[in-house]
Amino acid sequence: MTIKAAIFDLDGTITEPWFDFDAIRIEMGLRKDAGPVWEAMMQMSPEKRRRAENILALHEETAVRESTLNPGAAKTLSELRRRGIAIGILTRNTKANTLAVAAKHGIRFDQVYGRGEGPVKPDACGVLELCRRFQVAPEQTIVVGDYLFDLLCAKAAGAVAVWLKNHNHKQDFTEHADFTIDKLQELLDICDNQIGRKVSQ
Repeated sequence: MTIKAAIFDLDGTITEPWFDFDAIRIEMGLRKDAGPVWEAMMQMSPEKRRRAENILALHEETAVRESTLNPGAAKTLSELRRRGIAIGILTRNTKANTLAVAAKHGIRFDQVYGRGEGPVKPDACGVLELCRRFQVAPEQTIVVGDYLFDLLCAKAAGAVAVWLKNHNHKQDFTEHADFTIDKLQELLDICDNQIGRKVSQ
């Protein structure tokens, strides 16, 4: 299968991991084990949610300022673009923050789907919408991320799920991935000639 589009998670995939979600949950008045932050916020009263949104926004703005690219990110994006592969970002962050990261590091994304545009990951909506914008089929698309939700939304949409190992995570998501990689540059081999063969490292 020829890959025509690559959809990336932003935080922890294009950029190096930065967020301490346990600390964010505590600051919001949640338990450390309260689950994903966005879903927990949706269950709050309007007043508490406004406060939580302000806390999250401050952390996200700081993350933009302090962001560093994952090793090989810029080169990998450049090589994918040279191969004619469209590049999208699917993030639970905002579109504005995503574009700010791109501007800071001199990289470019063809399309961005942030949390303000519709259902967030692990819902398949973002993958399907980016495929629609790129006019490619999901099976011609790789979805790359460092967390379970990235893989689940890829699978739900019928796209190729690629897990970038992030050693900050204690969980192993290999069983949910079509491909497992340690470095972003390994995507080039997957796009060139390895579709159809699951790899694990």
